[in-house]
Amino acid sequence: MEWKLEVVPVPVSDVDRAKAFYGEQVGFAVDLDRTVPGGMRIVQLTPPGSGCSIHLVTGGAPGSLSGLTLVVSDVVAAQKELAGRGVPVGDVVHFDNGVQVKGPGTEPWSTMAFFADPDGNAWVVQERPRGAGGQDGV
Repeated sequence: MEWKLEVVPVPVSDVDRAKAFYGEQVGFAVDLDRTVPGGMRIVQLTPPGSGCSIHLVTGGAPGSLSGLTLVVSDVVAAQKELAGRGVPVGDVVHFDNGVQVKGPGTEPWSTMAFFADPDGNAWVVQERPRGAGGQDGV
């Protein structure tokens, strides 16, 4: 039996604002935007190439998620793309002996950039080392 994590709820204060941020700025595909009987709105978006989506939810604690991680083959290119779309993304950094240093690193999985959505949900964009497998590992 396979157990796959395919949808992560992201608590937001304004679904329309969050949908615009993730869809138009971050570049996620809007898979679903529907109101079901009872008035609950379901907005689901998926990062390019991902098997896992996010579901924007209200009623939780907006901004309470931290460490959601997007894995990419080139974090420098991803950071530039996000910045070009107006996403408030930080510089590319790496960790060297537990210390954060500006710029790409040489150790596997150590290079990343950080951003947050308008509610403060915190994301990591992490570079997958070549040959580590996954959808874009070679």
